[in-house]
Amino acid sequence: MNEFVERAIDLRWPAAIKPAYDVVIIGGGGHGLATAYYLATRHGITNVAVLERSYIGGGNSGRNTTIIRANYGIPEAVRFYQRSVDLYAHLEQETDRALMHKTKGLLWIAHSEAGIRQERARAAVNTACGATTEYVDPAAIGEICPQIDLTGGGVWPVYGASYHPAGSTARHDRVVWAYAEGAMRLGVDVFQRTGVIGLRMERGRVTGVETSQGPIAAGVVLSAVGGHVTTIASMVGLRLPIRTHPLQAFVTNRYAQAFHPIVASSGLGGYASQTAKGEMLIGAEIDRAPSYAYDSGYPFLQHCAFRMMTLLPFLRDLRVLRQWTGVCDMSTDYSPVMGLTGVDGFLVTTGWGTWGFKAIPAGGEQLAALIATGRTPDLIAPFSLDRFARDRTMADRGSAGTH
Repeated sequence: MNEFVERAIDLRWPAAIKPAYDVVIIGGGGHGLATAYYLATRHGITNVAVLERSYIGGGNSGRNTTIIRANYGIPEAVRFYQRSVDLYAHLEQETDRALMHKTKGLLWIAHSEAGIRQERARAAVNTACGATTEYVDPAAIGEICPQIDLTGGGVWPVYGASYHPAGSTARHDRVVWAYAEGAMRLGVDVFQRTGVIGLRMERGRVTGVETSQGPIAAGVVLSAVGGHVTTIASMVGLRLPIRTHPLQAFVTNRYAQAFHPIVASSGLGGYASQTAKGEMLIGAEIDRAPSYAYDSGYPFLQHCAFRMMTLLPFLRDLRVLRQWTGVCDMSTDYSPVMGLTGVDGFLVTTGWGTWGFKAIPAGGEQLAALIATGRTPDLIAPFSLDRFARDRTMADRGSAGTH
């Protein structure tokens, strides 16, 4: 933490775990803490425990590339993520915390005729569903981001792009702390170093959790873990359509503060943005093999750096400072899974793949509304687990940004 954060953030840790809570949330990342925050601020439900096996934000919330956007490929996703974009835009004011939120605009590059059709379709769907996106030609791309080599090094020429002006970034740890602090201030208990080792059931209903600190009774249990949701679900005999894949990223040393937008290319399988420090943050597609490993590898660095240098030649003059890996829960249709599970008293928020950070505010808000009212909000109803049994999948692989 820097000096500013140490003075500003007031995290009020509880002295001990109570024997029972109205709601127990497994996972102290962005989604778990946001749900607790909105339960307390929107619904007055504060007898809530958030259990984190490590430290808050130590999982995927602290291992991502912090991009916020709503330019998805299906109407249901556009509406959901646009709600998150709107909430992020006012989150600093609501929490009275500096989250380093910055609107940058997002260019989604097309390198082929098929890519042009895809980005034109994306712009049309986005506009129809309330998210501003427009198709732009190479000349406009050059004006928005002069650093792009429109010839693509003679290998991947830039034919056009969709441009999403609302694309933005925020500092991941500050988002986590703001939600945690807001929830704690209203009486929510957040426990670190408290792992869940089992779920308690009575007559087919989940009634609590078994933890490394002892048992806790609960009216409702929400799994908001990243990477190990299938392990949690298996504790109640529930099988989820989820596979977990590593996702790697890296940052370079500082570049002049002149790279303004976020640039993504499905064709090249990568994306880049600039941090507040001036570092270039670069990510790519998930590792193909399912795994829970957090290891970083040179082959990824070589593959990703080569492709992005072709699109952004100035990267050749920079050095890699650090590299890291998170793990992504990928659903079979590349859309999230939120809400009821068919097991009474047990809810999930999962399947966030490579886009979990951008969904934190809307996901937390909507799950909190479901827990508080017992009714699934319209905004997340299409993403229920039973869509797979009903053959109503929400296929949106093209919106992953790296596929």
